[in-house]
Amino acid sequence: MSKKLWKTLIPLLVFFILLALPVEWFGMPGLTVVEQRVIALFFLAALCWILEPIPIFATSLLVIVLELIMLSDKSFILFKSGAGTEGFGTLLSATGIMATFASPVIMLFLGGFFLAMAATKFRLDINLARVLLRPFGSNPNLVLLGLMVITAVFSMFMSNTATTAMMLAILAPVLACLDKDDPARIGFVLAVPVGANIGGIGTPIGTPPNAIALKYISDLQTISFGEWMLFALPFVLVLLFIAWRLLCFFFPSSQKSVVLDIKGRFMRGWRPVTVYITFGVTILLWVLGGLHGMDSNVVALIPVAVFSCTGIISKEDLKTISWDVLWLVSGGIALGAGLEQTGLAARMVSAIPFASLHPMVVLIFAMLMTLLMANFMSHTATANLVLPLMAAMAGALSGLESLGGAVGLLLAVTFSASLGMSLPISAPPNALASATGMVETGHMARIGVSVGLIGLALTLVMLWVANFVGLL
Repeated sequence: MSKKLWKTLIPLLVFFILLALPVEWFGMPGLTVVEQRVIALFFLAALCWILEPIPIFATSLLVIVLELIMLSDKSFILFKSGAGTEGFGTLLSATGIMATFASPVIMLFLGGFFLAMAATKFRLDINLARVLLRPFGSNPNLVLLGLMVITAVFSMFMSNTATTAMMLAILAPVLACLDKDDPARIGFVLAVPVGANIGGIGTPIGTPPNAIALKYISDLQTISFGEWMLFALPFVLVLLFIAWRLLCFFFPSSQKSVVLDIKGRFMRGWRPVTVYITFGVTILLWVLGGLHGMDSNVVALIPVAVFSCTGIISKEDLKTISWDVLWLVSGGIALGAGLEQTGLAARMVSAIPFASLHPMVVLIFAMLMTLLMANFMSHTATANLVLPLMAAMAGALSGLESLGGAVGLLLAVTFSASLGMSLPISAPPNALASATGMVETGHMARIGVSVGLIGLALTLVMLWVANFVGLL
């Protein structure tokens, strides 16, 4: 039997076996029929995303369609048999499932695509690459480091997704300097999402899980913007350095130098000027999100409107948008919604007997569980599920004083949520990198798992250091 056929049969067999098993066999008291279907769908999606018997965007579409057929209030009549009875569970809204195609995150992606298309069309990407990367010389490894540092800094103050879209837009002229079979091309593409995911940890506004954590940490002690950075910034710098060395090790360049002879001048004319101004204003609005009241998703639609109305992006340009990426992200959102809205994710978290475990075991297990969940669900959804439980337990746990106590526990879980970056669906930056067609799931998993696990260990070390010097 061919390898391709096995890759197809394994997810299907697991899916149907999980659907056919009696609910009692799952060993989760109170598990409903709907939640059982979500478990089956989760494993089907996970195996398809890992084994890739079909394109990863097709798996996302399959998730959405199966949720509509099996889990929604408009599902096939046989799947609604028993609805309203005890043990059946709550069906999802079909409208809500379909709305994942137009969720705010998708709009953010769309805005990023429009910025990238306009930047390429009017050579803004080349000029930005020329200016930003010039200080890092011609050594491929140092240029890679420069790319990661620039991405991480932007990600501290603006959307990780928007940062990734912008940095991938200026990456093209750099890749053009590398041989087509140079492994470093993969490393350069992966450097952007890795830098974005790590950089977002650095400030309270860098990523939503940070803001969620602040809500619970503030109940224990006051922590300012600067105090967060005082702890998180060293963590970001150390992990960024480790991730850089890993990328250099996994994807070494076959060239000793990269001649970034990126020539050119900023174009003139009302269209290029419109692109430059819109690009700058959009980034400024992203950075200053707390002042003007618009979130990054709303801001992302400004370039969509401006470039469409001015004809800067034409009907032909729209055909080049990576729609498969939008579908990929939609499937991840739909799967996360299924886990969250049916109550399955909360049930799985609360079913674990934390009270009977040693506090250090609780901490490590919580970090590993959060990291695993964040690889398959939205980082924000993961933080929303795990942090309330950790906050409720924090006061009762003793024995973690050397790691910052309750605050250390919450910070550890928060950082773990941002370290999920092993799959294209783990985070929007990963999906954007996957859209380039230059990285495979295996490449992403290799660096994502390594950085994730090292990041967990580094979190524990940083917590101990921070507590030792009196930061926690």
